[in-house]
Amino acid sequence: MLIHHSPFERITAFTDIFMGAFAVYAAIYLAQFPGFKAAVWAWTFGLLAFSSFLGAVAHGFEMNPKTNGRLWIPINLTLGLALGLFVVAALFDLSGELPARKSLPIMLVVGLGFFLYTIWKPGSFMTFIVYEAVAMLFALGAYTYLFFTSALIGTGWILIGVSITILAAVVQATGKAGRGIIGHFDNNGVFHLIQIIGLFALLVGLK
Repeated sequence: MLIHHSPFERITAFTDIFMGAFAVYAAIYLAQFPGFKAAVWAWTFGLLAFSSFLGAVAHGFEMNPKTNGRLWIPINLTLGLALGLFVVAALFDLSGELPARKSLPIMLVVGLGFFLYTIWKPGSFMTFIVYEAVAMLFALGAYTYLFFTSALIGTGWILIGVSITILAAVVQATGKAGRGIIGHFDNNGVFHLIQIIGLFALLVGLK
């Protein structure tokens, strides 16, 4: 495979690599702590890292549409599961470990259902946006409530991280691939840059 001819796709691939590297660091850091919550967050960042690195390949190299479409199959699976785990993690802080544990298989099935829908309807990007919006709005509501009612340390940072993630999703959904927002950063490249800041805020809150 050759490096992609489009500078927009190359920049997107580069930001995917950077985001994946940060997610790997976060996953390794969180994995050293015991307990259900740390495990859920470590898996969330780990799945995000996997999808980011595969995304870098999908964006960064020239390939036929069929091969590119196959690459997005595991990307959609890992993203769907990561969002499900994000909801479980938020529920842990909101209601405790028992409800979070009970929700885990449910959210994994929901994530798998999203993945199966992308198999049934390939290229259904807006489906992912809707799924992400529902998950992030739940997390936003949960951490907004906790910020004002609990003494849980780090809640403010996590709330900032969730808010930035929502902003990143809006940029990605409203922009257009191949159309520069800043230089050769299109909606996907800018989405990654904003999302990296959001991930940093999440990790600060978790620390």
